[in-house]
Amino acid sequence: MYATTHNPSTSIEDIVNDVFSTRRITRLDQQRFMKVALSTTLSAADHALINRVFDALQRGILRVVD
Repeated sequence: MYATTHNPSTSIEDIVNDVFSTRRITRLDQQRFMKVALSTTLSAADHALINRVFDALQRGILRVVD
């Protein structure tokens, strides 16, 4: 099992880096991702990072774990 420390005030870039470093996205990662995405105005760079995660999920590069 992978243990990571999560800072509640992280940026989308930090969350994406965490997800890609483990090649897994957990329910907690998803919740952090959504909290940050919904609470801030997203830049073009943030949109690109979000698209990178969705693309990696569709291509099977990232695994969804519970």
